[in-house]
Amino acid sequence: MISRRSALESKRLVSLTWPLLVAQLTQMLMGVVDTVMAGHYDAVDMAAVALGFSITVPLLCFIQGIALALPPIISRFHGKGATSDIARASQQAGYLLVIVSLIIMCIYPFTESLVTLFPMEDALAVITVDYVHFVLLSMPGFALYQWLRNFCEGLGNTKPTMVITVIGLAFNVLGNYLFIYGAGPIPAFGGAGCGIATTIVIYAMMIATAVYVRFSSRLKQYALFAQVFSPSAGMMARIFKLGLPVAMTLLFEVTLFAVVALLLAPFGATTVAAHQVALNFSALMFMFPMSLGMAVSIRVGYRIGQNRYRQARVAVKSALTIGLLVAILTASFTVLAKSFIIGLYTTDDEVFELANSLLIFAALFQFSDAIQVISANALRGYKDTTAMFLITFCAYWLIGLPTGIILGRTDWLTDAPLSAAGFWIGFIVGLSSAAVMLGSRVWVIQRRYARHSNLAQ
Repeated sequence: MISRRSALESKRLVSLTWPLLVAQLTQMLMGVVDTVMAGHYDAVDMAAVALGFSITVPLLCFIQGIALALPPIISRFHGKGATSDIARASQQAGYLLVIVSLIIMCIYPFTESLVTLFPMEDALAVITVDYVHFVLLSMPGFALYQWLRNFCEGLGNTKPTMVITVIGLAFNVLGNYLFIYGAGPIPAFGGAGCGIATTIVIYAMMIATAVYVRFSSRLKQYALFAQVFSPSAGMMARIFKLGLPVAMTLLFEVTLFAVVALLLAPFGATTVAAHQVALNFSALMFMFPMSLGMAVSIRVGYRIGQNRYRQARVAVKSALTIGLLVAILTASFTVLAKSFIIGLYTTDDEVFELANSLLIFAALFQFSDAIQVISANALRGYKDTTAMFLITFCAYWLIGLPTGIILGRTDWLTDAPLSAAGFWIGFIVGLSSAAVMLGSRVWVIQRRYARHSNLAQ
């Protein structure tokens, strides 16, 4: 029997989650659009965009990870009713994010040296370097966009992000067309044009979000721009300490899947292609629990700020329940629609056959994936990000990846290397380990808050 409290909390979570989900899916589609449109121009340009994307995404993820420290901070102030502290803390986060983005931009002069570490044709290297250069110019804009976005989301205002991101996708398509193919006085930049379009769209989204924050009646009471606070090294250090584990966790996830793709390369293009089909679709399904996790971090922070620790616990329980129900639906869809899904990616029979078996693993890991990402974000709401970082590092890199290597590349436990299937079993083992450890950590933290609540009484 679902209690009224759980039902209300579930309703609030869903209300926060669906705009976040649309925004996350739209953000993912931007990368897909870049690759497809560059591919229609030339295969070399498509490869350059893919390579440039693989270089710049970890940098963007790092900035986003630091920015994700902001919602639990301001949601606590929001819960306490400490409205005056929200602008001060938010501005310190803004200063920090700009500093981080400028440090990342220092890579600019070394881009060519970085790209040439990977053997490739000269024409491919030139386009890749140009693409990376253009995207590096967007870093301050991306940092400020993430700052303003997370300010809104930390206050439970998730719909503006959705609207602005969807409009941003439309402008990204237009910008790609103009700068890839050229139009009027604009020359054709090929794949590098995707980098120009991306940078312009990021700054446009930043400006649009800033205008919304400045003039929204809903956010007027928080007065983000009413007073300029001097930078505080101490507060910025605390925000960085909270955000760095989140940023590193995102980097671990991104680099883990990149490493697995490299480890599968000796098995041939068919294996790598099938792996990418299953991985790409899994990433799409991951947006559901990821968005729910982002919502629960906001709700937990808000309830902790209100000193309503039991309600914070209800929020986590509700999120896990919804997450598992969604996982049942997405896993069922993955299994039942395997042929349709693979057909969207390829018509190659060999790739089709291998991807067909890998999608079974992709369906299975959606359950542990949902538990681990929701639990991790709950810990972010409790400001327990260091434990989240350590657990995910151990689960992904010390348990999941070694398991995948042993099963995929050796015959230590099997008659022959299992290739891609072995690495997918490793994914499941790693994610399941993360789910158990993160869930246990959430339980420990909740018991700690419960004891604190009892002592306060």
